[in-house]
Amino acid sequence: MGTNDWIAGGVTAPAGFRAAGVACGIKPVGLDVAIVDAGIPTSAAAVFTTNLVAAAPVLVSKSHLRTSSGRARAVIINSGCANACTGEDGLAVAQSMANTGAKCLGCDPVDVLIASTGVIGVNLDGRRVASGIANATTALSREGHDDAARAILTTDIGPKESAIRVGLDTGEFRVGGMAKGAGMIEPNMATMLAVLATDVRITAPDLQKALTDAVADTFNAITVDGECSTNDSVFALASGAGNIEIDEDSFPIFVDTLKTVARQLAVAIVRGAEGANKLVTIRAHGAQTPDEARRAAKTLANSLLVKTALHGGDPNWGRLVAAVGRAGVTFDPARATVQIGDTILFEHGHPFDEAAPTAADYLRGTDIKIQVGLGVGACEATVWTCDLSAEYVRINSEYRT
Repeated sequence: MGTNDWIAGGVTAPAGFRAAGVACGIKPVGLDVAIVDAGIPTSAAAVFTTNLVAAAPVLVSKSHLRTSSGRARAVIINSGCANACTGEDGLAVAQSMANTGAKCLGCDPVDVLIASTGVIGVNLDGRRVASGIANATTALSREGHDDAARAILTTDIGPKESAIRVGLDTGEFRVGGMAKGAGMIEPNMATMLAVLATDVRITAPDLQKALTDAVADTFNAITVDGECSTNDSVFALASGAGNIEIDEDSFPIFVDTLKTVARQLAVAIVRGAEGANKLVTIRAHGAQTPDEARRAAKTLANSLLVKTALHGGDPNWGRLVAAVGRAGVTFDPARATVQIGDTILFEHGHPFDEAAPTAADYLRGTDIKIQVGLGVGACEATVWTCDLSAEYVRINSEYRT
């Protein structure tokens, strides 16, 4: 077993990494190009959007990882333009981002992964982003993690960073990361981007296995509005600059550490979601299978009626039961339970309406926990979401204007 300590440094906390964030005019104001550099081509992994309308940078990064058999040196991200639904011109600009980064870093273009975030259906200015990449490579440093985390933001209220140091009997390793995302969030993946970094020595297949496992219960367990985007990407790079080699014994510890960092970033996305006032943790338990538990929890988290009730502080447990009933999972209302905070409002077919005022008081808070028991098994799943406010509607009704 190891000892865990939260540390500063974000994505450059692991040995071997540098980062930078610069402004090149893609956004009207603020930083808009970020680079995370591992120093050498090394083991890499990624999980991408399941949306059939995949953006140009997603297609390029997928191709590079296939060609390199899971190796990369750097990740380049621009904000302010998604470069999605932009045809052959968009693909050319996406490839040119990798080419420019490779030329500046002195590596092969296939060793550069890219991502973009912003407005869909708008052409990305190739000359501006190339200038930004060139400037960012000259600014790379261990201290550049904060600028990099800020350069990938769109409607986010602030940067999201996390890092952990793990001490083992044989030495120590670090995992760090940064993420962005505030709206259009319903991963498998969503309009969120994340870069995770570690200094362990690990094979590319094992890193991919670890990342896929970590994402399932973190970035794929959050939802803001049920919208699956065109650009979602989570990257992982392992510099190998530390003194720990991941083997069969240490692999579970590494996965757990990766998952811990990813979970903190994922929850931060929901906490800072567009127009959100409440972070809501939804636990579905008593399901027949883990998949049915996840489906029930996601259905609850994406219900507009549930989300608006939470925003208004209304302990309307009937909406929770009704949402689970349409989730397409095995469910026994006669054995179901609904709990808001510590207050049970419905259990085994019996409502406790007298407890509603206590639950309403609890819902005035900003960190809300809801538990729904399906009454048919022993499996459970947790999903993080937020309330739905008028501010969310305002932000997204004016996004392009």
